[in-house]
Amino acid sequence: MNTVEIEEAVSALAEQPFDAEKFPYAFLEAFGNKEATIKRLCKGETNKSDLGGVLQTNNIHIAIAAAGEVGKILAALKASPATGRFKAKFILATDGDTFEAEDLASGDTVACAFKDFPDHFGFFLPLAGISTVRQISENAFDIRATSRLNRLYVELLKDNPDWGTAERRPDMNHFMARLIFCFFAEDTDIFNGTSLFTATIEQMSARDSSNTHEVIGEIFRAMNTKIDDRKAGNFRPWADAFPYVNGGLFSGSLDVPRFSRIARSYLLHIGSLDWTKINPDIFGSMIQAVADDEERGALGMHYTSVPNILKVLNPLFLDDLRAQLDAAGDNPRMLLNLRKRMSKIRVFDPACGSGNFLVISYKEMRAIEAEINRRRSEDGRKSDIPLTNFRGIELRDFPAEIARLALIIAEYQCDVLYRGQKLALAEFLPLDAENWITCGNALRLDWLSICPPTGKGVKYHSDDLLHTPLDQTQIDFENEGGETYICGNPPFTGAREQSKSQKEDLHQAMLNFPGVNSLDYVCGWIWKAVQYGKDVNSFAAFVATNSLCQGQSIPLFWGVVVDQAELFFAHRTFKWQNNATHNAAVHCVIVGLTRSAGARKFIYDADTATQVANISPYLTNNKNVIVQKLPSSIDGRPELVSGNQAIEGGNLILHKSEMEHLLTAHPECRQFIRPMYGAEDFVRGTPRYCIWVRKDQLQIASKIPEFKKRFDRVQEYRRDAGEVAMSLIHIPYRFRYVHEAKRSMLVVPRTTTERREYLPIGVLLPPAIVTDAIQVIYDPENYILSILSSKLHMSWVKAVAGRLKSDPRYSNTLVYNTFPIPVLTDKNRADLTHCAEQILLARETHFPATIADLYDPDDMPADLREAHEHNDEILERIYIGRRFRNDTERLEKLFELYTKMTGGQGSAVKKRKGRGA
Repeated sequence: MNTVEIEEAVSALAEQPFDAEKFPYAFLEAFGNKEATIKRLCKGETNKSDLGGVLQTNNIHIAIAAAGEVGKILAALKASPATGRFKAKFILATDGDTFEAEDLASGDTVACAFKDFPDHFGFFLPLAGISTVRQISENAFDIRATSRLNRLYVELLKDNPDWGTAERRPDMNHFMARLIFCFFAEDTDIFNGTSLFTATIEQMSARDSSNTHEVIGEIFRAMNTKIDDRKAGNFRPWADAFPYVNGGLFSGSLDVPRFSRIARSYLLHIGSLDWTKINPDIFGSMIQAVADDEERGALGMHYTSVPNILKVLNPLFLDDLRAQLDAAGDNPRMLLNLRKRMSKIRVFDPACGSGNFLVISYKEMRAIEAEINRRRSEDGRKSDIPLTNFRGIELRDFPAEIARLALIIAEYQCDVLYRGQKLALAEFLPLDAENWITCGNALRLDWLSICPPTGKGVKYHSDDLLHTPLDQTQIDFENEGGETYICGNPPFTGAREQSKSQKEDLHQAMLNFPGVNSLDYVCGWIWKAVQYGKDVNSFAAFVATNSLCQGQSIPLFWGVVVDQAELFFAHRTFKWQNNATHNAAVHCVIVGLTRSAGARKFIYDADTATQVANISPYLTNNKNVIVQKLPSSIDGRPELVSGNQAIEGGNLILHKSEMEHLLTAHPECRQFIRPMYGAEDFVRGTPRYCIWVRKDQLQIASKIPEFKKRFDRVQEYRRDAGEVAMSLIHIPYRFRYVHEAKRSMLVVPRTTTERREYLPIGVLLPPAIVTDAIQVIYDPENYILSILSSKLHMSWVKAVAGRLKSDPRYSNTLVYNTFPIPVLTDKNRADLTHCAEQILLARETHFPATIADLYDPDDMPADLREAHEHNDEILERIYIGRRFRNDTERLEKLFELYTKMTGGQGSAVKKRKGRGA
């Protein structure tokens, strides 16, 4: 269940008559417990309560109290031995009138009337396996409102199917935006009357809903007409009570979809919510899902946490503003200069969605401005920060409209907070007709026309915010001497996953960029921001997939970018997690770029910020060195090569059952059968088998009928399988390559999961054969296994290797050959050889556990982990005389060594000449 579905279930439970016996089970069911789980609890099989209530292990202890004794029962639940023994996370007591609960880990509590407990459903989301953040728990209203709007939206489309067509969907979305504004306006006195909108519909529309659309249309018509012009409009008295709003929100078509009884009921229920609680920080990203068929299935998963957004905005510009505020103290002149500076700052999100980044930027800047006014004894002063300085581009029309609406609501809420409701109301209506959000394709639009260079202020007033012309040379902007900060979370789509139109977008945005077909979609936004910086003094920061700062993306993309711009801050890999049940968090980085040389540079790791001399494309404190493929190793170590490529159509490869059947029928085959390992075979410990015939054995092998049939099929396959295969048609008895070991093979699967701490490598002995899904060192010294089995080497793999989806893809030329190893003494080799032997011995003690079992990061055996830790310590002391503190230190040392060992040849990055170069 997602959060919206949970809210609906909880709300339905609160509306039912209270049933003391059934309530605990219904409550658990509302949070996603399956019917079978509830039945076992009911029967007492899994109920661990010692108070006659319901205790679900590792979850919650619930008890029903006698009237007026809820507090007493809650205390008993907390003191209950069973609560602690069975690790309850929450306790809950209710008598059907009062409702109280406590989160035993945090100590947070809920106490409310029973009917109001759905307002706190976010408090209990961990019961459904939903890891969330405080903002969701504290702003459960946004989810409740989204849930009800979604039900209304779906119901209206049932009765008005034409409104769901591509042609009319914009009208439907515009209608929903108008409703949201009306619900907010009637609860915040903007309409000068409590529940004016909802009450008018309830009183003036028929209960059978036959004229509901007409009543709403008349209200919208009034809000689109100036008060002085209404006499000629023959407005109904109840519609004339509404103020003039317009500002583009009520312009254009005033058609309203027809309402069924159910839809009318939904609308009235939505109006009964307390819309003063709306949080534009997150509401916009949730409500946009209402209007998107694909996203509606994941409704409630669209919350982007404010702390994550601030990871972008704080180092981009907010931290600097706060530092200036601190430096100003109570100095009136310095405070005034800071306020003037802020009034000219533009924040531009060219992938703005429903406006989260813009709304949070605006609110944070208003908070700083309010403190300036307080220190200057100018409380209540009108803001100098115009909404028109918060600009965005969004591909879809509804999120674009919601972004503008979210900013309007944010402005009003800030005015109420910092100036008082009276002044806020006096200046709120009518809305400005200026349009700050462009609906269009950011990779095809000219950003300079949307945020023109300093001093090129022009003006455009839109009558319909949905129909913004793509020629943006008429957008209002007065910004002499101002700064521009570009930010956002553009879509990440790997090169293989991009649609044809996305490929075309990238080619349009990155004309003549080498290797553009291999780049992630997000690269288009970063590149356009760099080009924008040629004409505008700007700073940009984007969220991106962490693969953008790893592997082949570095030479392909950053090799060009860092010649024109520099990274001035970066957040290393972290989880950009949405509010969804057991959702797979996206691993992201944040990169901040500018063409203005000389900016102070910071690298952020979790909550730690470190000032550095330079930030490399790998997000390390190194020069802009870029690791390039090498045909051989940088220090002459043993060669790592691909395993044996077959190109035989599967005719020389046998599964175990085929091998056994063949040996039963032809025992003489045994000398020609070898165990064979691909990557999956090795990791799972389940070899396949292959027919392995040398040239001098061919005459004997060909006399075996089954072999002769298979050799003939290989010839047939190779005849039609391409030029390389055709060149092998005269040797149908063997693979394309036939390498084998004399003593042993050190094998490295080409791909490993990013979750593993260590590479799943190992040793195979003859007569085993490996395929080209594995890379191999034939007859190596054991110290090599120690090095490749280290955390140090894995950190290099994750930094420089290519990716198959999110998993590192091991490469001999890009990873193994480039890995820097210092000169080793005989003692170093002996120590590392001993470490390798200890790792192999630790593995053997767990036979028949497979490599996959042993290197499961959540279940690695203690003795094997200890062997690896010892290996890491021995190896890392060779590098720096002590253990590295973290992967950051490891990478910085490795890149330093790589630069020295290659004589700086890996860089291939020219020195920038400065801004505009």
